[in-house]
Parts: sequence; structure tokens; C-alpha cells
Amino acid sequence: MKTKKITILHYSAPPIVGGVESVILAHVRLLNAAGYQITVVVGDGDEAAFPRGTKLVKIPEISTRHPEIVQANRELDQGRVPANFGELVTRIEARLEPVFQGVDRVMIHNVFTKHFNLPLTAALSHLLDQGRLPGGIAWCHDFTWTSANSRSKVFPGYPWDLLRKPHPDLRYVTISKFRQRELAGLFNCPADNLEVIYNGVDPEELLGLSESGLALIERLGLWSADLILLMPVRVTQAKNIELAIHLAAALKERGLQPKIILTGPPDPHDPDSLAYFQSLLALRQELKVEQEMCFVYTSGPEAGQPYFVEMQLVGDLYRVSDGLFMPSHREGFGMPILEAGLAGLSVFCSAIPAAEELGGNEVTTFEAEADPRDVAALILSQMEKNASWKLRRRVRQSLTWQGLFQQKILPLLEKGKS
Repeated sequence: MKTKKITILHYSAPPIVGGVESVILAHVRLLNAAGYQITVVVGDGDEAAFPRGTKLVKIPEISTRHPEIVQANRELDQGRVPANFGELVTRIEARLEPVFQGVDRVMIHNVFTKHFNLPLTAALSHLLDQGRLPGGIAWCHDFTWTSANSRSKVFPGYPWDLLRKPHPDLRYVTISKFRQRELAGLFNCPADNLEVIYNGVDPEELLGLSESGLALIERLGLWSADLILLMPVRVTQAKNIELAIHLAAALKERGLQPKIILTGPPDPHDPDSLAYFQSLLALRQELKVEQEMCFVYTSGPEAGQPYFVEMQLVGDLYRVSDGLFMPSHREGFGMPILEAGLAGLSVFCSAIPAAEELGGNEVTTFEAEADPRDVAALILSQMEKNASWKLRRRVRQSLTWQGLFQQKILPLLEKGKS
């Protein structure tokens, strides 16, 4: 049965600022968008910081700032178990158990590897021992036992050993292969016993994408592309769009997943322009590059309806593209060259006067009648020298939050209980 109810637990949550808190917010957004019912259990936080529908449960003793926890930590940091430690554990356990009723999975961040609230760690361990904690996933960002800064605050024996002995009913997740090896050494277990799920980046937030821009990017499937080339031009014969379609086929022949995005429409009032556009669609179909050569004009939210875009959306496409492709037979000025320069894109264009005058040695040129395979080789030879493109491609394909959710987080949640 599909997992539907997820509880996420940590000492604190947004609007408290912190690395783990930002990861929790990303997880909640992803899970919420996927239709899961999310409860966040913390000591500090505000429900208003989360998407609508998220439930926040605050348990004071979970907070690392709770007076009794602060006092307990003072003694624990000196190697002494406080006299009221057992009472704190029992109280936290009693507060937690009702929260877990009917829950499919519990994602617990850092509590099983950090010393900040050992009564909480012990309470969760006791619930696990008694089978009263469902499908536990320990998300491990940091480890006290291996930290140069906090190693002095843990000691052999209970409760500190809870942080260096894996619980058989937990599935452990680390945030990097380095952390995986580190935790495997601490647990004395094979590294393969521990999952690795990286933290991700949110391109919508980072790149300032508009809602309509993000929707178009997702419809076009740009996140999985190997190479994204932008053509911010109208559909006219002067733009030499046939070469772009043949280029898409040549890149595809090389085993790549290219996307060439043409933003402008044909002239709906000019029969010749519409006829030219239909010939381009026919060529695209003939070369089997319907997915690789993308016309924004036919990529709107409503199938079969023409889609006209404003400059703001073109700006969104500039921010996610790798290069500008402008194979024009002629250009009066060549504004896209300036736009691409400001956006930081590599520029590949035909050897027109505008390109030489505006771009100088900073653009890569070719003849408008060049063989598409030669153009493909030229573009790839330049891009292969571009370390920024290689990293950008890897991040967008594998390290966005949405990609990580589909590839890693969702399969983990749907696995059987450890």
C-alpha cells in the first residue's frame, strides 16, 4: 500500500534558520506537492513557514533550548547522567507516542547521531525497541562521535552510545559518500548498509523563475537535457531554422539529449509564414526530433492552442539554457547576442557582421550553410572545455530537489519497514 502519512521530526523547523531546517522545508514542499499528509514535530518552529495543509506539532521538551534539556546537557557534556534523565525520557516518550499513531513513515533528522537532546534520542530508541515507532528513517547530517568540535561531549556507555550504535529498526540516510564512509566506520558496518541522498537545489527559487516559466520548462523536459540551446527569435526564413532542426538530429546521433528552444511564433496573419512553419514541423517529424527541437508557440498549457510569451518568460529560458544558437542568414543588429552575454551563455552563431561587431572573439561562429554535423562537433568541442556547463548539467539532471525526490526520496519512502 502506498505510503501517505509522513511525520518529520527535528529539534527545530523554519522560521528557525539552519541547514537542517532548510532541508526539512524542502522535503515538506516536495511531499506536500506529491499528495502526502505531512506532520512536522519540533520543539521550535511555526506552521506558517510551511505549505498549506502541513500540520506542526510542538513538543517543548524536543527543543534544545528547553530549560530542563539545557540543564541536562550541562551534566551530560561532563560525562554525568542527570538524576531526572529517566523522567525526561518517559515524559518525551509519552508526548511522542500519540503523534505517531496512524503514521506510515517517520523521518528523524540528526537526533540519532547528534548529542543535542539525548533524552529525546533515548525516548525514540525506547519506542523503536517496543515496536511503537513506525517505519523509522534516521536522516544523518552530522555525527558527534566523529566531530572534532563535539567529540569531547560524549562518553562510553548509556545514553551516549545510542549515537554510535545503529538501531536495527532504523534505515539510515547520509548526505554524502564521505558522510556514508564516516558513519559506516562509526557503526562498524558495510557502507552499503547506509543510503546516500544528497541535499538539493531549488532552481525555481535560486534562478527566480516565474510560475509560467517553470511550468513551460517542465513541459519541455529541460531539467533532464544534456545541452539546452536557446533561439529567442521569430519563425522567419531569415533565421535559418532548418539548420537548428538538423543540428538537433546531429546531436541526438551522438547519443545526447539536446533541447533547442525557439521562443517566437510565426506571423499568424501571413500565409507564407504559416506555410514555412508547417514545413519546419514536417522536417522535425521526418528527422524524429519532435522532443529535441522545441517550438514554444506550440508548447502552451492548452494543447493545440498557440502560445505567445513575454520577455519575462524568455528571461526564464535564458537562465536555464547553456548556450545561444543563432544560425541566421542575416541580422540587422543581433540583440540576442547581447542578452546571452549578460546572461552568461555561450554564443554560437553564423558569421554575420552583427556577430563579429557585437561578439568579437567571445562568440563561436560558423557558416550559415555549414554541415549540421560539423556545427554539432564545433559546439560540443567548445562546451567540453566549459567546466561550468558540465557542473550545471550534472546539477540540473541529478541534484535538484525535484530530481532527488523522484530518484531517491520517493523510492526510500515506499520501501518496506526496515
